Amino acid sequence: MAQFIEAVYTNGVLKPKEELGLREAQRVRLIVEVLDDDTDRGDRPAALQRLLAGIEGMRFYCPERLPSRDELHDRP
Repeated sequence: MAQFIEAVYTNGVLKPKEELGLREAQRVRLIVEVLDDDTDRGDRPAALQRLLAGIEGMRFYCPERLPSRDELHDRP
C-alpha cells in the first residue's frame, strides 16, 4: 500500500509529519521529492497574489444548459 506523506529532514534523519502505521524494522521504499526550497520562499507571497488575481479575473460561460449532477454521474 502506497502512502504519500510529508517529512522533514533534520540532522540526517527523515521525520514523518504523521504516523506511518508501520511495524518495527519494516522495510520500505522511499522516493524523495523536495517540496520547498529556502531560496523560493521570498517569491511565494507574490506568486499567491498573482494566482488569486488570475482566479478573480476568470469568467466561465456556457451557452447551453449545464448538465445536472445525475447527468454527470452514471446512476443505476
